[in-house]
Amino acid sequence: MKKIYYLKTCDTCKRILQQIDNIQAFQLQDIKEEFVTEKQLEEMYKLTGNYETLFSKRAKLYKEMGLKDKNLTETDFKRYLLEHYTFLARPVIIYEQQIFVGNNKKTIDAMLQKVNNS
Repeated sequence: MKKIYYLKTCDTCKRILQQIDNIQAFQLQDIKEEFVTEKQLEEMYKLTGNYETLFSKRAKLYKEMGLKDKNLTETDFKRYLLEHYTFLARPVIIYEQQIFVGNNKKTIDAMLQKVNNS
């Protein structure tokens, strides 16, 4: 599977997508226009091993809802990920059986190494 979950209004996501040589080989899903389904989230979970990895603690709602002061469980992370697109760390790039979550330099470098050299 080659799939990217992203926000088309996010400049960071756009910059990362531009670095992928064979972007047309990927299925792109703008998570604001087409919400992540429970089945899709479970597929991501199988590759990461937990929901917290997929969860963005940098989301504005995370602070607004006071979630940073709560002890969230895996069930909570899953529920919030399904409730609002902003909680998904972006982008999420699935390449074959590997998943790359978020936009930190180390993650993006590893993803580009794998995707652009295959």
